[in-house]
Amino acid sequence: MTPTQKATPATVAYGSWPSTISAESLARSTLGLGQIQVTEDGLFWLESRPAEGGRQVVVKAGMGEEGKESEDMFSDPYNARNKVHEYGGGDFLVHRGVLYFTHQSDQRIYRVDHSRAPQAITPEGPFRYADLAVDELRERLLAVREEHHGRGEPHNSLVALPLAGDAPPAVLAHGCDFYACPRISPDGHHLSWLSWNHPDMPWDGCELYVAELNPGGDPGAIHHVAGSREESIFQPQWSPDNRLHFVSDRTGWWNLFVWDGKKSRNLCPMEAEFALPQWVFGQSTYAFVGDESILSAYNQGGRWTLCLLNRQGGKRQDFDLPFSQIESVRADAVTGYFIASSPTCFPGICALNLSNGKLRLIKSSLTDFHIDGGSDQWALPEPIDFLGYDGQLSHAWFVPPHNPHYQGPKGESPPLIVKVHSGPTAATSTGLDLGVQFWTSRGFAVLSVDYGGSTGYGRSYRQRLDGLWGRVDAEDCLLAALYLQQAGRVDGGKMAITGNSAGGFTALSALAFHKGFSAGTSLYGVADLEALAHDTHKFEAHYLDRLVAPYPAGEAVYRERSPLHHAQGITCPVLLLQGLEDKVVPPAQSDAMFRILREKGLPVAYLRFEGEGHGFKLPANRKKARDAELYFYRRIFGLHDPDGLEPLVIENF
Repeated sequence: MTPTQKATPATVAYGSWPSTISAESLARSTLGLGQIQVTEDGLFWLESRPAEGGRQVVVKAGMGEEGKESEDMFSDPYNARNKVHEYGGGDFLVHRGVLYFTHQSDQRIYRVDHSRAPQAITPEGPFRYADLAVDELRERLLAVREEHHGRGEPHNSLVALPLAGDAPPAVLAHGCDFYACPRISPDGHHLSWLSWNHPDMPWDGCELYVAELNPGGDPGAIHHVAGSREESIFQPQWSPDNRLHFVSDRTGWWNLFVWDGKKSRNLCPMEAEFALPQWVFGQSTYAFVGDESILSAYNQGGRWTLCLLNRQGGKRQDFDLPFSQIESVRADAVTGYFIASSPTCFPGICALNLSNGKLRLIKSSLTDFHIDGGSDQWALPEPIDFLGYDGQLSHAWFVPPHNPHYQGPKGESPPLIVKVHSGPTAATSTGLDLGVQFWTSRGFAVLSVDYGGSTGYGRSYRQRLDGLWGRVDAEDCLLAALYLQQAGRVDGGKMAITGNSAGGFTALSALAFHKGFSAGTSLYGVADLEALAHDTHKFEAHYLDRLVAPYPAGEAVYRERSPLHHAQGITCPVLLLQGLEDKVVPPAQSDAMFRILREKGLPVAYLRFEGEGHGFKLPANRKKARDAELYFYRRIFGLHDPDGLEPLVIENF
């Protein structure tokens, strides 16, 4: 065989292909990257490290010659992670070379000054801090503060504290249920922020305010700039010349606006999304480049594009980049920084020279994983449009099986795994994901569904889920799978559905209320909506009012829509995976589901993980969960196991 010839792939049954992508490599080989910040002192970002139990570290890029090692801004046991609104974000800020961050264990703000050990600058107490910003004129730090009294809901406010931390925080705004994005105009004369109240979520409706500040920094006259219960605002930010910019979906799409002190103007009207659902603080889809331009990312049809906008005329220049997923956009006068990925490229921090288009990778999320073959080894996603719930056009991404060394038997179709994203207000990523390649490299097809209610397709698409969670999403997932079955692309007798958290609820709903799937997996999924309404945190306390019905008035709807109360309708094998320290979806829900299915005589397996909360962080547990799911499908579908996986106890099988 000559060097240019390729070996003919061996014919092996779909789902039984050997693969070098192991569950262990998935658990340890990728970093979480986020929250890029650009200052006069350099480039900083946040790394979440699976090998350290998910500890988050602020990292500074190496300066000077290319390739110089980056450096950690603090060492173990410090962990930059706040719990405001439970999901956190906006965990750190760098100003004049000094780092400020919220430490996970006590939720206090710490200061790291010139390589000194972190020093707490906020008092001990039931406080959490997030979304840090600097009021440079008054030498103070701004933050969202959440106060937990131990009874009732926590109290949220905007506060200011001296950069040195030698005085108690001063309250700047209070009275609303939630706050975000405190930002000072460059001249120091105005403070802007977002706020909203129950029962709204910020992607449904929130309001943008601006307050005039007196010389001491206290808010004076307050102006309502934009937003309502039916208008969502995202990332208010001041330009260098003191003009307030923000993203609004008042047109039905999240577009970028500028406010001149009296009225707002849409800078670039498009049927595209310039924003994300604000689950966490500190997100950024645009940044100012000098006085004239804005570097921005926008989403159309599930694909992200980076562009340069002229601030005056709104003229748009798209960059031709090899990415489909872009986030955490920042910039200085000459360079754009962002986190990007594509179907053949792992997420990484990139730098783009805005004048000559030169692109440079600064940090990859991939650590010690290596596989030969280049981009030819990866299975590539295909956009799928299908008729979903109520005959409406819906969207998904189909990834057929692919492994250069193997092919399926002629005339056979692969088993399908339908992956349900969590949220449910979220979307599928098209970036290279080892979690998807784990399946496709073994001969499984994967279908990731952007069911009605997902983001990236406009406000009306997002609102399809209102009052219909558990119906629209579950039916869209089933109809997408049947669409592929009818096209002959998957084996209709070997279709599984899997999801975590809210995605687990959709998976269980699809099994309880529909027929068509041959197996299903719920990872800490919601089984009882009523229990979730009773026992959840403040941020999501009324999330279900819009998705399901106001509670308790709609109690009957909650029972009607809960898979736990309709588990007798499940007719296929189920795998349940649950963390025992989960406060969002307590183990009692999975416990009850397991008992019902076992007593029914249905094949069911259940793994409970000590020390894990809502999501698995420990590498050993992440590996065990992934291997268990693979073993489960192979056993249920009657497939050979070349990996020699540890057997999983499946009751009634």
